[in-house]
Amino acid sequence: MKLECPGVCKKLIDCGLQKEKLIDCGGRNTTFTQAVSNWKDNVNATACFQEKGFDYGIYWKAVNLTQSSNLPKKYIYSLFWGFQQISTLGGNQVPSYFIWEVLFTMAIIGLGLFLFALLIGNMQNFLQSLGRRNMEMTLRRRDVNKWMSHRQFPEVIRERVRDAERLNWSATRGVHEELLFENMHDDLQRDIRRHLFAFLKKVRIFAKMDESILDAIHDRLKQRIYLEGSMVLRRKDLVKNMVFIVRGMMVSTGEDGSPTTLSDGGVCGEELFTWCQENSSVNPDGTRKRMPSKGLRSNRDFKCVTNVEAFSLSVADLDDIVQLVTDSRDS
Repeated sequence: MKLECPGVCKKLIDCGLQKEKLIDCGGRNTTFTQAVSNWKDNVNATACFQEKGFDYGIYWKAVNLTQSSNLPKKYIYSLFWGFQQISTLGGNQVPSYFIWEVLFTMAIIGLGLFLFALLIGNMQNFLQSLGRRNMEMTLRRRDVNKWMSHRQFPEVIRERVRDAERLNWSATRGVHEELLFENMHDDLQRDIRRHLFAFLKKVRIFAKMDESILDAIHDRLKQRIYLEGSMVLRRKDLVKNMVFIVRGMMVSTGEDGSPTTLSDGGVCGEELFTWCQENSSVNPDGTRKRMPSKGLRSNRDFKCVTNVEAFSLSVADLDDIVQLVTDSRDS
């Protein structure tokens, strides 16, 4: 379609505030207000919103969309336009010959390329970090398999070792906590251990101990991983460790066959602490004495119902703790 007054179309778009300026429209001098009225009533005025009516440049697609009153249509097309620009990095934008619009479009394309390169770099670093952990785990499994093959382990034991390695890796995520602690100052180590071993305050025999004693216990705790079905302690066996359950479940069976369930926060071998108190290796005068050679024997069986993550204290560690408790009471 051909406009009766093509100059008015451009004036309306670019100079909408020049209300009293005379406009040459087909040889007639017309005020801007009259031109607007004539333009609105002109059946061909919609040509201003067509591609040949005015060079909208990168805004061309949005011009006709603004004339629609259909909100879903506007939203869906805008969403499509956004996906299109993301996928092409703004490379499909065609500006008009207006110099600032050209520079603006160049800036958008350049910024898109920069952000895309940044995204690729971050993804590469992330995938490399995942690959490094997987490589460490693969090498560890290969070394363990070679060791078991060299020792000619039966397949049943090999499978249990593999399960233990998988569970240990899952519990620690391949991170050696002791190595991390070595590079931290004592105050930070103490705070971290207090957070990790907060379950100790729920244990009856440790509930009322001083923080200094608990800190000493934290330093001596060793992580233990038990597989489902493993026997942690058998009846009449020597009790060598006091085990604190962090995650998982055990069943304790007494001599009469009555089962007792131990879950998170439960303790296996709690009587070992009392035995160490009664058989302390330190005389009242401060000299050391030999611990009883017979040791404490268990009167219950402890079996893992699920995979169990736990921490343990050995007899020697408990003996040191008993000495610290005695010294604190004397002071």
